Amino acid sequence: MREITVETHRREELIDITSLVLNVVEEEGSDEGACLVHSSHTTAGITINENADPAVAYDLLAALGRVVPEDVSWRHLEGNSPAHVKASLVGSSVLIGLEEGGLALGTWQGIFFCEFDGPRARRVRIAILH
Repeated sequence: MREITVETHRREELIDITSLVLNVVEEEGSDEGACLVHSSHTTAGITINENADPAVAYDLLAALGRVVPEDVSWRHLEGNSPAHVKASLVGSSVLIGLEEGGLALGTWQGIFFCEFDGPRARRVRIAILH
């Protein structure tokens, strides 16, 4: 298992980490199997979505903001309750097939680190499964 660091700069943001994950896959030299990308943080997630149009990431954050508003009576009072809920909704990992030494993603797909409680330095673990 390998680990990369993702530096986030805002309270909430989606960061395209596709090239970082692909670098690990290429360094490992695996032509087949799968790649697991995992965040071990309870206020961040990992997802796959379109990475060609930056408006998609904006829209995803806006939609999550409508589903999980900041201004409700949360029992968890650390001030980041919405971040925990958003991270659970998005999920903490993705599994991507490997094909000819690369990621078997669709034409417009990218892997995003989803920050919901930043800015922070975050760890992402990448495992090649054979």
